[in-house]
Amino acid sequence: MKTVRRLLYRDITGSVVFVALAFMSLFYFIDFVDELDRMSRAGAGAAQAALLALLKQPGHLYELFPISVLIGSIFSLARMAQSSEFTILRTGGLGPRRALSMLASLALGFALLTFVVGDFVAPWFERQADNVRAHVAGKLALGSNGAWLKDHQSTTDGERSFSINVRRAGAAGALQGIRIFEFDAHGGLIARIEAKSAQVDANGQWELSDVQQTRWLAPPVNAAGNERGNLQLVKEETSPKLIWQSSLSASVIAAAVLPSMSMSTLELYRYTEHLSSQEQAAQAHNIQFWRKAFYPFACFVMVALALPFAYLHGRSGGISLMVFGGIMLGISFVLLNNLAGHVGLLQNWTPWAVAATPSLVYLAMSLAAFGWLVRFR
Repeated sequence: MKTVRRLLYRDITGSVVFVALAFMSLFYFIDFVDELDRMSRAGAGAAQAALLALLKQPGHLYELFPISVLIGSIFSLARMAQSSEFTILRTGGLGPRRALSMLASLALGFALLTFVVGDFVAPWFERQADNVRAHVAGKLALGSNGAWLKDHQSTTDGERSFSINVRRAGAAGALQGIRIFEFDAHGGLIARIEAKSAQVDANGQWELSDVQQTRWLAPPVNAAGNERGNLQLVKEETSPKLIWQSSLSASVIAAAVLPSMSMSTLELYRYTEHLSSQEQAAQAHNIQFWRKAFYPFACFVMVALALPFAYLHGRSGGISLMVFGGIMLGISFVLLNNLAGHVGLLQNWTPWAVAATPSLVYLAMSLAAFGWLVRFR
């Protein structure tokens, strides 16, 4: 069976790589045209546009690889069925269970590749692309939409809550445009800190630069202990540096500022844990976390969907028709996966069930079709 495994793996892998390269070539052209317009407005040339389009390809590979696995597997297996190669392999001892286990092992390799690209390769290339844009445009583009975060601390003066606004976040904990609002245990605003930039380490220590502090002090009291007047005292200070301790680490802040689609699985998990600990709504990020965690396993679903095509005879339809059917299956899977996420968010369904249901439904459909073809065809 080593020869059979080598034959199947080589043929399917070659087809998957070919389809993935075709998709990436198409998206590279689209990205190049898009970036060429942006770079021309920023005063840059075609070389920067070509580089940025190239740096975006790992992200496209992560998104399109399960569909490439489906189309490539269908093309390879349908071609083998049409040329009777798969029929010869079946008569040589390649039973349904053995064929399914062989393709499951191949799908495991595809899943590992999808995970590595999505969690490590694509984010690194995205950071490099942001650095190129920052160099061209003269400003930091990463996380330009900003984000609000919450933090709670116990001090000698009682419980304190903080609302932090970060305008932009860069690599290695670099922040820009920070505003920190401090509230007492009763919800009253007692301080505001504004900083032009900050550096955050892994322990949550913020080194603020170009700081402006505003504090609202309690009204003075007389000898009897009564407040003298209703006016609060306002104290303003400026300083070039300020150290502020928080429970928010650099990874949590970057995860909050970055779009959820560009986070790694670990960053999504840390951010959802932070939202839950601060009693904030985490349903959307929980669904996104489970979708990203289950996404590599979509390769198993794609291979299972392709396997029934190996048991179709050549007279049942040409390869082009089968590949077209595979494309439609892939598109319907993506649509159902996205629809389940939106519906689950609206209906407040269990996040892991929302993320796993489309894959389980299509896996059950493929196994049912596979069993029917093996038994009756």
